[in-house]
Amino acid sequence: MDNLPTQTLVPDGAGYETGAAILARGGLVAFPTETVYGLGADARNDRAVAGIFAAKDRPRFNPLIVHVADINTAQTYVEWSDLAQRLADAFWPGPLTMVLPRKPDTGLSALVTADLPTLAIRIPADPVAQALLRAFGGPVAAPSANPSGRISPTTATHVINGLAGRIDAVIDAGPCAVGVESTILGVSPDVQLLRVGGIATEDIEAVVGHALTLPETTETTDTHAAPLTSPGQMASHYAPNAKIRLNATDLRDGELLLGFGDVDCALNLSPTRDLTEAAARLFDYLHRLDAREITVIAVSPIPETGLGRAINDRLRRAAAPRPKATA
Repeated sequence: MDNLPTQTLVPDGAGYETGAAILARGGLVAFPTETVYGLGADARNDRAVAGIFAAKDRPRFNPLIVHVADINTAQTYVEWSDLAQRLADAFWPGPLTMVLPRKPDTGLSALVTADLPTLAIRIPADPVAQALLRAFGGPVAAPSANPSGRISPTTATHVINGLAGRIDAVIDAGPCAVGVESTILGVSPDVQLLRVGGIATEDIEAVVGHALTLPETTETTDTHAAPLTSPGQMASHYAPNAKIRLNATDLRDGELLLGFGDVDCALNLSPTRDLTEAAARLFDYLHRLDAREITVIAVSPIPETGLGRAINDRLRRAAAPRPKATA
């Protein structure tokens, strides 16, 4: 699995055709979305979807998100509702994933849903993702294109550093605009916030007309898994090799500071305290600091509002105890 000649594709007509051909023959293609780079496979092909889990070392009980090009295609795979339509009208294409009851006989691999009766589905807004989906003409299962549990990739270089030799290709279209994964909502029948992400919770609450309860993460180990109801619920995730110390207002020996606001630091998510800028930089800056082979990354306090909720969610998971490996 570690000796594939991983191609880097240009985001143009030839690149999309090559990427679509790789997907059609059951291969793996990493591609940019507005959130992070995804690792794509034909969602109808058991062997291809199994390849995602193998390349990432991802637990099989952790379901995947299916990416499609438009609402009509989404409706062929899930039971639709007026509420789903309202959310789609407001946020699709974009960084929103909806978990909806899946229709029978969709032709999707059971591995995609981890045998759940629901399906996580979204329509990405990124033009490169859209072009690849349309060139392929089918549903693409795509978690983040990184080894499971590690820092998510927001550039093609991040993908190559983590998965070179394990995947067929990556489409290099530069850095992702949003920089944190999609917000995940359960929509059956009412709305449940399953993962905070690239859409501010306040914006969703304005559409659905009521407050949303922040989700709990799911503790798990390699030998026992608490039930997951959607992707994005693992307690330990997005982790660098270095340990993370949150809400740091001082700097200790052996640490580098990932700053926010007017602070003296190694890298600053946003000197002007712009949460959109901070989200876009988060994973890239974690990659950069981790490359310095330090012991601890200290992180300045981040407000728990807007995209700050998604940033703090990722940082808390990055700081969580890591699951123990089993023999």
